[in-house]
Amino acid sequence: MTNKFRANTLPYILSIIGGLVLFDVIARVANQPYFPKMSSVFVRMYELLTDGAVISDFNRSLQNLFLGFALSVIFGILFGVLCGRYATVERTLRPYINLMLTSPSILFVPIYFAVFGISRWAIIVLIIDYSVFFLIVSVQTAIQSVSKETVEMSAVFGATDKQTLRLIYLPSALPMIFTALRVTVGRAVKGMINGELFIAVIGIGARSQSFARQLDMVGVFALAFIVVGIALILGGVLNTFDKRVNSWATGATTRA
Repeated sequence: MTNKFRANTLPYILSIIGGLVLFDVIARVANQPYFPKMSSVFVRMYELLTDGAVISDFNRSLQNLFLGFALSVIFGILFGVLCGRYATVERTLRPYINLMLTSPSILFVPIYFAVFGISRWAIIVLIIDYSVFFLIVSVQTAIQSVSKETVEMSAVFGATDKQTLRLIYLPSALPMIFTALRVTVGRAVKGMINGELFIAVIGIGARSQSFARQLDMVGVFALAFIVVGIALILGGVLNTFDKRVNSWATGATTRA
């Protein structure tokens, strides 16, 4: 067992195991139907993951999630960079970004439903609503945190705006951008579930609603744990990619 594993991965694993054990202890002490035991939840999770109809629901939901998240990343990074680099763009978009950040995303569900009906695009737009404005602000902050001395030095050596963006701004901002992306994944999952609950009752949201109507709390918790697991896996993938892409930053920090 390496020191890196003990320092980084082991506490993470032990924390999850400890949380599951605590959940099970509380469920056994409470002995209430709305608080199922972990053994029952794990059995139901296995049943759900081996049920073809449930897998079809997950496929449909994940397609919406990935498409909504991908569009959020594209527009979030694009407008975040523009807002971070150009004050005029930032001042122009600031009222709208602040409006969307401070307003509950669920408030716009009737509008999305009226425009897109019960099509998948209503859910995808809600996922983007949950994700893109947070990402814009985070990318803007990352760009604005780049050392002004470094930017000025590049201008002295004759670097163009495109070269400064490609060689100075983006590499320096990448660590903060990846941190924002990990948070954005969680917000996108929330948007997916809320969209399937309140706009088009399909996919994972429809399955969860069905369990709730039947007062099947084992099914509700099993589905919730699976969704949380998906979010954690996606966050872990981004974290691994982050470490590979930004290994230079870690090395520079260590040497400093």
